Amino acid sequence: MTPLFDSASLPPSEEPLEEGAVLLRGFAAAEVQTLLEAVSQIAMAAPFRHLVTPGGYTMSVAMTNCGRVGWVSDRGGYRYDPLNPASGTPWPAMPAAFLGLAARAAAQAGFTGYDPDACLINRYVAGAKLSLHQDRDEDDAWAPIVSVSLGLPVVFLWGGKRRADPVRRLRLESGDVVVWGGPARFVYHGVAPLRDGLHPLTGAMRINLTFRKVF
Repeated sequence: MTPLFDSASLPPSEEPLEEGAVLLRGFAAAEVQTLLEAVSQIAMAAPFRHLVTPGGYTMSVAMTNCGRVGWVSDRGGYRYDPLNPASGTPWPAMPAAFLGLAARAAAQAGFTGYDPDACLINRYVAGAKLSLHQDRDEDDAWAPIVSVSLGLPVVFLWGGKRRADPVRRLRLESGDVVVWGGPARFVYHGVAPLRDGLHPLTGAMRINLTFRKVF
């Protein structure tokens, strides 16, 4: 079992990754419970599901969205859609707590006036992962990605501008936030398989909030 670590007991700190990218350790630690309660409300309206990639692979990470648009994937490709394909209805509105956190984290990293169009909500259980990839489905190629970790710790993979570049392994705790944009916008990144563990707020899961400025 993964040992628990209480990141809320430590003061927030900044760890620069490269120009345009920073790891804000503990930045959201005081807001974790509020954020998770909002996730539960969103999932009631737009349940988590395992998307299928254009190649026919079922993703190990379960996913839902909130905001003006949501990210979806199927055999037809990757795209943003204002409607949830599973229900044909608009995605839930982005909660004020989400918007406030995303804007503050972006500003802390040097990106002021951040107004994300979408929040991708990923749910990980033991063994779930994301392979190295770039986020290229957005029209805005400068505004940052803001990624918030909730629940179990995970190893975040931080690479370079080419898939073959060396990869750093960064342990993320609940409440940590990674922001990357501008010159770092197209860095390859991923998530190593989640290890078994129990968190007092999420149980055997990790939740990730990923904010995007799409248009």
